[in-house]
Amino acid sequence: MIWSRPGRLVALVAVLASWSCLAASLPNVNTLEVAQAGKEVAKRQSSNLAGYLGVFFLGADPFVYFYLSNGNDALSFRALNKGSPIMRPTKGTGGVRDPTIIAGGGSEAGKKWYIIGTDLHIGKTSWDAAQRTGSRGIFVWESTDLVNWVNERLVTVEDATAGMVWAPEAIWDPAKGQYLVHWASKFYPTSDPRHTGNPSNIRMRYAYTSDFKTFSTPQTLIDKNPTNIIDLNILPLHGSDGQSFVRFMKDETKKTVFVEVSNNGLFGTWTRQGGDSAIIQSGVEGPAAYHDNLDPKKVHLLLDFYGSDGYRPFQSTNPGSNSGWTASNRNNFPKNLRHGSVLPITHAQYDALRTRWGS
Repeated sequence: MIWSRPGRLVALVAVLASWSCLAASLPNVNTLEVAQAGKEVAKRQSSNLAGYLGVFFLGADPFVYFYLSNGNDALSFRALNKGSPIMRPTKGTGGVRDPTIIAGGGSEAGKKWYIIGTDLHIGKTSWDAAQRTGSRGIFVWESTDLVNWVNERLVTVEDATAGMVWAPEAIWDPAKGQYLVHWASKFYPTSDPRHTGNPSNIRMRYAYTSDFKTFSTPQTLIDKNPTNIIDLNILPLHGSDGQSFVRFMKDETKKTVFVEVSNNGLFGTWTRQGGDSAIIQSGVEGPAAYHDNLDPKKVHLLLDFYGSDGYRPFQSTNPGSNSGWTASNRNNFPKNLRHGSVLPITHAQYDALRTRWGS
C-alpha cells in the first residue's frame, strides 16, 4: 500500500483564488461565501493536518489498537503495530473498551494527549453483573508525542451507589479552562448496597479535571428519564469560538443514535432537530465524530453496528441535523472496529506514528 501525503498549500490557494474570480463573473453566486470558504480551507491546510489517528478496541479483544489513515484520506485506514494492541491494561478487569483520545487544551494544547476508556472485560463477567457491580473507574494513559504512552491508571469517579461507569469521553471546555469528562452510569439506593434491586435509568454524568488524576464531584449532565442514555460524543463546531457544539448519543432503550446541537456553550440550550423521535440510525452505538481535514464543512461520523461488522462511516455537511447523513464509501475502511475515536494529526505526528508503529 502506498502512503500518500497531501498536496501543497500554495497550489490550493491558487485554486481557491481562481474559484473566487470565476464566482465574481457568474450570476447568483455569493462571492463572499466563496471567499470565506476559501479562507477556511486555507486555514485548515495551513494548520498542517496531514492525516488521522484512529483508536479502537476489537470486539472480543478489549485492548487499545491504533489505526493510521492512508495519507489525508478520512475514510482509509490501516492497522499499526502489525495489528497488535498498543496498550493492554494491567489494572482493574484487565480489559478496556470504548477508548477515546483527547487532545490537550489550554497550556497543554499540542503538548499533551490522553486516552481514557471503560474498565470492562466482558469475557470475565456478564452484562448484568457489569451494570450492577461493574467498575466505577476509568482507565487513563497519557502522552507528550502520541507515540509513547505512560502512566496507566484507573481512577474511581463514582461512589458506591453507581452500578458502572461506561464509555468515558472528554472535551476541553474553554469557558471553564478544564477538561469536561463524561460517562454513563445507573444508580442503586443506599438501602441496596449489593445492587440486587431495581436501579435508576442510565444517565450521563460529568466531572471536571485538569490532569485526569483528580476530578470534581460528579454531577448529572443528561437525564432523559425513563430513557437510558449512553455513549455521549461531543464535537465543537468550527468557527464558533467555543460556543457551538453537536452531541451524539445512544438511546439505549430504543437502540438508536441521534444528535443535538447547542449554539450557546456546553451548558446552553440543546435542540434535537426533527423532534424527539428524530434519529440518525437504529441498531447502532458508539458514535464517534471528527472533522474532515480538507473540507471544513464536512463531518464524519462512525457508528458501531454492534450486531454486525462494527464501525461504518457516515458523513454530513449539516452535522447538527438528524437528517442528511449519508453512508460513506467503505472500500478502504477496515471492518470489525469497535467503539473508539479519531484524531486529526499533523505531518510530524503522522510520520512519527508511522515510523514507530508502522509495518
